Amino acid sequence: MKASNKLKILNDPIYGFITIPNSIIFDLIEHKYFQRLRRISQMGLSYLVYPGAHHTRFHHAIGCMHLMQKAVQVLRFKGVEISEKEEKALYIAILLHDIGHGPFSHAMEHSIVSGVSHEEISLLFMEALNIEFNDDLTLAIQIFKGDYHRTFMLQLISSQIDMDRADYLKRDSFYTGVSEGNINSERLITMLNVKDDQLVIEDKGIYSVEKFLVARRLMYWQVYLHKTSLVAEQLLIRVLKRAKELVAKGVYLEASKPLSFFLQNEITIDKFDTDCLETFAKLDDYDIVAAMKNWQYHDDFVLKNLCEMIINRHLLKVKIKKKPIAKDVLIAHKANLQKKYNISDADADYFVFTGQISNQAYSRKKQNINILHKNGKVEDIVKASDQLSLKALSKPVTKYYICYPKDQL
Repeated sequence: MKASNKLKILNDPIYGFITIPNSIIFDLIEHKYFQRLRRISQMGLSYLVYPGAHHTRFHHAIGCMHLMQKAVQVLRFKGVEISEKEEKALYIAILLHDIGHGPFSHAMEHSIVSGVSHEEISLLFMEALNIEFNDDLTLAIQIFKGDYHRTFMLQLISSQIDMDRADYLKRDSFYTGVSEGNINSERLITMLNVKDDQLVIEDKGIYSVEKFLVARRLMYWQVYLHKTSLVAEQLLIRVLKRAKELVAKGVYLEASKPLSFFLQNEITIDKFDTDCLETFAKLDDYDIVAAMKNWQYHDDFVLKNLCEMIINRHLLKVKIKKKPIAKDVLIAHKANLQKKYNISDADADYFVFTGQISNQAYSRKKQNINILHKNGKVEDIVKASDQLSLKALSKPVTKYYICYPKDQL
């Protein structure tokens, strides 16, 4: 029997041709756990604001692996020793870093599972795959967990200027059409180096880093924290919360088997066994959309209206303020809704609520972005830059929002 060619080439709209570097990467991409990412939206419900934002976690993961290939090539050229085993592990770790995302990416973490992050589920998937792939993922898991002695390798996967951010800013900018987020990821990678086992950027790349941080700030306010995306995600969280609440009371809800499992069971990290992981692997955006299309005709007032709002994009009104929302404003909106529809206070909470959002483009308390000067001195980007705005970008900005029905449900 003729062996299949596993060194495939993919055509990506961002980077052009992407080469699959080895057979294990090909086999991981072909695996059903990874193929599921084709059915997980990269930006949740942001397509309700930006019609082009229909790209998936699959696109993003492949893009990250491509950038990691570039990073390894650049660092080796500059004399940083990276063995073939380490190279393979870096590709595996970045390829699988987001494999634990649930439907519509972040909404799942706040509704169907209890306090289980996508990073924790990604690790569970990697450990399951490691058994299946005869321990070929062991080093990748060590790097992913931060247990490997070469710190810069973890920084390439998870830091303030990693391959993850280098791809999603450029990719999300492209698919939304928001040009402010378009960074020069190739130049950033070309400027990478390693000093004392820490990832650094050579000083001639300082302006690229400044652009990267400004782009990140703009993308958060303009795209990721856009008020319509915000209210849509909050509605989705509430749909799933209400569904769980009804199922717990014995109400029948039509749903796929994987979704029904998570609606019927309270899943915490200690309950995330092999069977649970296998069920999670069958859950994607389509399960949620199909369920909402059915639930919009349900007898329950809350579930019916929440689903109709998302399906028909008849969303709640959202106002964003610099100061916390006054309690009397919230009470007034709730009272109007309760009077109009004769619903309980608890039911009104699903349609009238407040919250806060925060944006910090750069944190000086986390692993810093360090600039390497020609004299060998390493300096934090904020100190090294003559751009005064970077100091402002390192301060968290918090805003407050209130959501309530526009006219009628």
